[in-house]
Amino acid sequence: MKRILVYSHDTFGLGNIRRMLEVARHLVQSSGEVSVLVITGSPMLHAFRIPDRIDYVKLPCLSRNVDGRYGARTLPISLEQTVRLRANLIRSAIADFEPDLILVDKKPFGVEDELAGALEAMSSSAKRPKLVLLLRDILDSAESTTRVWRKNGYFEAISAYYDQVLVVGCPEVYDLRREYDFPPFAAAKVRFCGYIAREAGRQPREAVRRTLGVDAKEPLLLVTPGGGEDGHELVSNVMRALHAMPASQRPRTHIVCGPEMSEPRRAAVHQAAQALTNASVQDFCDDMMSLMSAADVVVAMGGYNTVCELLTLRKRALIVPRVKPGTEQSIRAERMAAMGFLRMLHPDLLSPTTMLAALQSELAAWRAQQKPVALRRLDGLARVSAALFEAMDHRPVAPVAAADARPEAERRPTRNQHASNGARGVHA
Repeated sequence: MKRILVYSHDTFGLGNIRRMLEVARHLVQSSGEVSVLVITGSPMLHAFRIPDRIDYVKLPCLSRNVDGRYGARTLPISLEQTVRLRANLIRSAIADFEPDLILVDKKPFGVEDELAGALEAMSSSAKRPKLVLLLRDILDSAESTTRVWRKNGYFEAISAYYDQVLVVGCPEVYDLRREYDFPPFAAAKVRFCGYIAREAGRQPREAVRRTLGVDAKEPLLLVTPGGGEDGHELVSNVMRALHAMPASQRPRTHIVCGPEMSEPRRAAVHQAAQALTNASVQDFCDDMMSLMSAADVVVAMGGYNTVCELLTLRKRALIVPRVKPGTEQSIRAERMAAMGFLRMLHPDLLSPTTMLAALQSELAAWRAQQKPVALRRLDGLARVSAALFEAMDHRPVAPVAAADARPEAERRPTRNQHASNGARGVHA
């Protein structure tokens, strides 16, 4: 039985843990010879369905403010104490689980460098597991990301510790090697895997619409601000725009607040929905694909997972991206809007008036049966799994049929090729 340890970076929202759990699920579904241990600080991990052969270690929660600064989320201890506690738990889990491969999400050294000690210890171990870094398509602005990566020694970390860097994205949309000025020794380890298509929801479209009381011919508008921690302004502007819309044009609306929206703000959303008469609200949904499939137009923020869901279903979508503490969502939304995959409304321009105009435009496009452009590079899960199985010399599935996105120059070097870089033992 091959053992894979997955480290999920999670301090804000649900995106990272959802994505890493999807990877874990696909791994165990692809092979009966694999088990996965997930390590995460996500406060919402218990809300997700965890299949057999996947278990998790829950780390003390961290929080991140709009300035990007970390702190202990719930425990009355310092950030330094929390990180030390998390780091010790991570090292113990690695030592006891003895993984064949470790998949690290987003940060080469982990949050606040909590993986640095474990990486250094493993580098001198006779039973060193394979180490793979998983990156989403866009991290942050080019200037900010390049500065942070250089300052923290992340490129050197890739050289010293990681066998491969997998990117769940397409270079045609955003080539992070070029945008973030990857040095040749780091760029050589990058492999683009395509975006992660989402599996179909658990409920048929018509069953969801019947439950929500939606007539077969009337449009259903779905509003989802992701985790919801910073999504109240988006939801509020949608509600105010709907109030301003003539009742005869107003679509049936369903709002998912998100589990991290505060109780007072959730209460305000419920109250506003009651005034609309044809709107419904739920606080959390663990089957968003069923809701999206039932919807005709979606209003959402621009997180990676949400965008992948929309791309999978080819839904008409209005994206109001998050711009603090990072600009990742706005960059993704701008690129994809320019390519015809979705519509973007910048949060600096967000108001009931602009929201009303955008909603009316999207509803008109739906009535005219105008589909957004289709993105065909949605085989990310299969490609990530195939790459991980290959790294472990474990091949339970057939090779991925789609053409490899990598140019010839991207062939992976050996560790010895970069021994002269002097990167071993680098700490941020």
